[in-house]
Amino acid sequence: MELSLKGKTAVICGSTQGIGLATAGELAALGAECILLARNKESLKTAVAGLATDHLQEHSYVVADFRDTQQVEQAIKSITEKQTVHILVNNTGGPKAGPVMEADIHEFTDAFQQHLIINHILVQAVIAGMTAAGYGRIINIVSTSVKAPLKNLGVSNTIRGGVASWAKTMAGELAPYGITVNNVLPGMTNTARLQSMLEYNASKRNTTLNNIEEEYLKEIPMKRFGDPKEIAAAVAFLATPAAAYITGTNICVDGGRTPVL
Repeated sequence: MELSLKGKTAVICGSTQGIGLATAGELAALGAECILLARNKESLKTAVAGLATDHLQEHSYVVADFRDTQQVEQAIKSITEKQTVHILVNNTGGPKAGPVMEADIHEFTDAFQQHLIINHILVQAVIAGMTAAGYGRIINIVSTSVKAPLKNLGVSNTIRGGVASWAKTMAGELAPYGITVNNVLPGMTNTARLQSMLEYNASKRNTTLNNIEEEYLKEIPMKRFGDPKEIAAAVAFLATPAAAYITGTNICVDGGRTPVL
């Protein structure tokens, strides 16, 4: 099985913490040269310094705020002008929790921009290089809400579904060029995002964090939350040559929680 990513360049978004950082770590361990994309310069420096360089990679970072489309366009252009991007990992923090009917219209427009629009800008920028190289991996970190909507995540459920449909459409268009497009759907994973969800529900229901956590764990057959590295492992596999015939899929990494096929 060909799992080496030596000689490949990967751009990983939202890569200073959680799933994004874990993904950068896995890709670097497989030999990829990683370019981290996020908005906090100091956090980016720290993240890059922690990546493996066993294959003499020269990891780097570019600062960009996903709320600013022009800044993102300039950031990805600065990368593609210098090198071919073989792997793109789209990863952005989710919208705030809450019922869909309580969401302000701007919550939808902001989330749409930071997820689907930014993803599209990045993909359009790297496609030419991937096509010329005959190798491309576009992997979107989405959510299991693509399969089954999650309670009190109204805006997220809505936007994630749009991203999944966009990716499926794109997978068919890009397949002839050796470019795969897949979505990884994390379940409840030990990240700052999960902590904020626990706190929101505890506050909303006037109960303790422990009570909410116990309720969540009852829904997971494995009876534990995921580790970011477990999500990253799925992303890393999809980025390798071994996954060349996998495209247009939604892959749940959720301990068996999602109640649909």
